[in-house]
Amino acid sequence: MSSLYLHIPFCERKCIYCDFYSIEGLASMDAFLDALHLEIGRYADVGSGMKFNTIFFGGGTPSLLNPEQVSAILDCLHHAFDIAPDAEVTLETNPGTVDLPKLSGFRKAGINRLSVGIQSFHEDELLFLGRIHDAAQAKECILLARKAGFENVSIDMIYSLPGQSLERWEANLNQALALSPDHLSAYGLIVEDKTPLAKLVRAKQVSPNPPESEAALFEFTMKRMNENGYEHYEVSNYARPGYRSIHNLNYWRHGSYLGFGPSAHSFWGSPRSQLGRRWWNVASVTAYVNRIREGELPIASQEMLSDDALMTERVFLGLRSDGLDMQAFRKEFGGTLLDKHSRLIEGFVESDLACIEGEVLRVTSKGYLLCDEMSARLVS
Repeated sequence: MSSLYLHIPFCERKCIYCDFYSIEGLASMDAFLDALHLEIGRYADVGSGMKFNTIFFGGGTPSLLNPEQVSAILDCLHHAFDIAPDAEVTLETNPGTVDLPKLSGFRKAGINRLSVGIQSFHEDELLFLGRIHDAAQAKECILLARKAGFENVSIDMIYSLPGQSLERWEANLNQALALSPDHLSAYGLIVEDKTPLAKLVRAKQVSPNPPESEAALFEFTMKRMNENGYEHYEVSNYARPGYRSIHNLNYWRHGSYLGFGPSAHSFWGSPRSQLGRRWWNVASVTAYVNRIREGELPIASQEMLSDDALMTERVFLGLRSDGLDMQAFRKEFGGTLLDKHSRLIEGFVESDLACIEGEVLRVTSKGYLLCDEMSARLVS
């Protein structure tokens, strides 16, 4: 399976926690879109012979695009690549940037999945995070999406804000579930370097929640989502049966993907096929547009992954999501690593941190709290 990613680097206002590349204002939108179309066309040969199963508009705030611009990008992608007729096509959407005509236009253009960045239903938390919408707009966005014909709607939420209690998070989660999303992502707030949030923490104006509080909120989330019929298929992601994010699963299973736009990342193939290449674009709209205009690719840097590097990533990604297929792992990398740590794996199972289903090693709900540590021990 292969995927396509579009990075739309525009925001009305940047959130204090976000470390993804984006800029405020739309002055360079037209120049960016012209460059984006050209970049897509230059990768047609790379994707030759491959079928692409997912398309994802991320950012930034892709819902600042209008339906005509989205339609033109999709037409460009279909011209350059072989895209599956039933491909999952996702648009990240912020409440406050859409209305019913715009959402209907997105659906008509070919978007069939919305990922709505709500983050919280508490006004003070939304203000702290720097979101441009309020709770009423968040709820209205989901209702309008259904009216526009979207049958696959995901909600993004953030927990473990400074001082956030279990009761506050429970109220947030209950309001999200009341909207009956098909998919929900619940992310613990991370203090990323070089963000406004990090500056507040360094200035001791904000104190992050202690790890034990975050763990309690995470465990509560798992329990509540399970009670409501959602499958926990990745550390931060929950889905109703049949609504897992195919695009994200391709990332977690180490599938190939092409990324377009400033700061977008791409990964192609595996070292054993001598195509284990990862590259990423310049993180500047101006530099991106200038490179494209000069007939160059806007690549900032690249790397060829060794077997060891790919093996390590495969373990971490597998245990964080739907499991590590040990038979496939042995076929690609040999059995040395798993054989060396067979007793460690048995210990994970005996401690109810993991289970083995067929040939797949999966972490349990208890194990999700420690999956990064478990992965590190496996690849040590």
